[in-house]
Amino acid sequence: MRLVLCDDNRMLCEALASILEAHGHPILAITTCVAGGIAAVAEHRPDACLLDLCLPDGSGLDAARAMRHYHPDTKVLVLSCLTDPAVLWEAKKIGVTGFLRKDQKPEKILAALDVIGAGGTVFDPNLSRQPRWRTDAQPRENPLRALTPREMEVMGRIVAGQSTAQMAREMGVATSTLRSYIKNILTKLGAHTRLQAAAIASRAPRPLSGAICRDAEAPPMSRMQTRAAAYCY
Repeated sequence: MRLVLCDDNRMLCEALASILEAHGHPILAITTCVAGGIAAVAEHRPDACLLDLCLPDGSGLDAARAMRHYHPDTKVLVLSCLTDPAVLWEAKKIGVTGFLRKDQKPEKILAALDVIGAGGTVFDPNLSRQPRWRTDAQPRENPLRALTPREMEVMGRIVAGQSTAQMAREMGVATSTLRSYIKNILTKLGAHTRLQAAAIASRAPRPLSGAICRDAEAPPMSRMQTRAAAYCY
């Protein structure tokens, strides 16, 4: 399927784009805001748009609504950290083709694309089981609390898109030691890849202090660099 990706975290977006392209899905554009996503869909007329809901200039639901209204041939697959059933219900009313959690394995996203490409829909069954009384305003446990200060530093560098070699060099440790840090981080966060770990860190109640390099401040990386940073350890 020909795709447009829209997510406020460009590093994660480019990592996912690299994997999708390797599996035969051309990426026509990568955008990081509501206005950019709508414009990219209007320009490229993709088969589908993979859309986050938390964007810097508004809600992804507004983008989905505009895409479905003006470009009904473009399917919308939501990838979001929001798990409120009310959000899922609103997305269904708008007419999105699928709704998955943002920290899904790439294999599940690829499988979802196969389903919607064949005319089906994909909605994460776990989302509809979330209790209706839970809202984002309520305190949530911070998964990063399990990390040691050194692991927190490594986590911040992962989110910033640094490679294993770069992290080891700047931190003054052996590559084998750095890999051990990363393995511990993935185990503690219940993640299988760096991409999943970065997604978990990005939606933690308290973001990494001083370690996360936001997309607007970070220098752009090539897709191959991002893919290596996100998946190799």
